Amino acid sequence: MKKLLILVAVVATCILAGCVGEIKTYTDSGQRIDIGVNQEFVIALGSNPTTGYGWQESYDQNMLELVEKTYELGEEAKQGLIGAGGVDYFRFKPLKIGESEITLVYKRPWEEPTPQDAIKVFTVNIK
Repeated sequence: MKKLLILVAVVATCILAGCVGEIKTYTDSGQRIDIGVNQEFVIALGSNPTTGYGWQESYDQNMLELVEKTYELGEEAKQGLIGAGGVDYFRFKPLKIGESEITLVYKRPWEEPTPQDAIKVFTVNIK
């Protein structure tokens, strides 16, 4: 019983101290994402939804799960600057070993894709 309590205390301390690991964030589509199965990661890209534009994601749902998509105001927007943007965050969880791609297109959702749309492609190597 005493050993079990010590083990629980050590695990709780590790969790509180952050030694379980931090979720890595990627911002450059030139970066290759090397990650293990079930190790979550985040893609963060500048965005300004006040213009109607936003990042539209596409990915292989057999390889990756989109855990959460959130938006955070930038500092200028927090200070009240009208029209200032922020950051879109996409948190993914790899589901199985292999290689996959995440494509993000910055466009208005109601418009057809155009050659001028910004496109970011992230390669994910799942170990």
